[in-house]
Amino acid sequence: MKAVWSFWTKPYLSGRKAYWLSEMHHWLSWVLSLETARRHYPETCLVTDSKGAEILVDRLGLKFSQVSTDLDALADEDPGWWALGKLYAYSKQQEPFVHIDSDVFLWKRLPVHLESADVFTQNPELFPEVGEAWYQPERVDRAFHDTGGRLPEEWHWYRQIHTRRGECCGILGGQRTDFIRHYAEQALRFALDPSNHRAWQSLGDKASQMTLVEQYLLAACVEFQNANSFSAFNSVQMRYLFDSLSQAYNPESASRAGFTHLIANAKKSQIIATRLEDRVKQDYPENFQRCIQGVNQHPKVSTYQHPNGFQYNQ
Repeated sequence: MKAVWSFWTKPYLSGRKAYWLSEMHHWLSWVLSLETARRHYPETCLVTDSKGAEILVDRLGLKFSQVSTDLDALADEDPGWWALGKLYAYSKQQEPFVHIDSDVFLWKRLPVHLESADVFTQNPELFPEVGEAWYQPERVDRAFHDTGGRLPEEWHWYRQIHTRRGECCGILGGQRTDFIRHYAEQALRFALDPSNHRAWQSLGDKASQMTLVEQYLLAACVEFQNANSFSAFNSVQMRYLFDSLSQAYNPESASRAGFTHLIANAKKSQIIATRLEDRVKQDYPENFQRCIQGVNQHPKVSTYQHPNGFQYNQ
């Protein structure tokens, strides 16, 4: 199984870097994500754009087995669609893989039942548990109805059975790359089809719709294909590393799985930031220094002071 990461720089440089305590911590997370995963999956692939390759490979010295700049194809797309790079990377995979977000650390190899799965993700996300703010498909329904946009067939069907579940894609992969390509192409078409432009524009911020396009549509595709006895993907089954969102963020179950995902506000936690710095400095000192040097090549006004004394520009 190949390990894959993606980095579309346009959303990051357009404001998503603010999700991190500092730019330095974002780069340290990349180091730890790659280095922990490649202990178990030595074949590693980065799908990025030219700017991403310059940052991660040339400047920070991250050593991927393969580097693709296919995401240059997204240069003209709206950065509000922040996960387009992931979808594009999914669509290009021809062999079993696991896509790993750069804020995910695999301390252990994924279990065999996951590696052998048709398709897998981190955990299911049920709307009452995850919060309605992340998933509001009824707003999309209304917008597309009013503007005449084209909703995917899987979406239509899924909405009719009233299932309120998405899939957390901190990790996504599987053996059935044909199905994963089908899903990713549907999602890309959903977001980018010119006939849908008015509908998305009427909804405002695309960033808040991206979870639906990536994660809700994935659940819809799996369930729709399973219900369609004539589909080539009828036998595809979804499996999870964790059975629920609460299990995924339970420290004991996460420790047993050897899995860390720095979701949402964890990226801004001073405690977690210090632990991230100390781990990379201890285990990957050369990468640590290159991260400091890489940030200091583009100094800004403020500085960050580590509790143990070292300082770098932010």
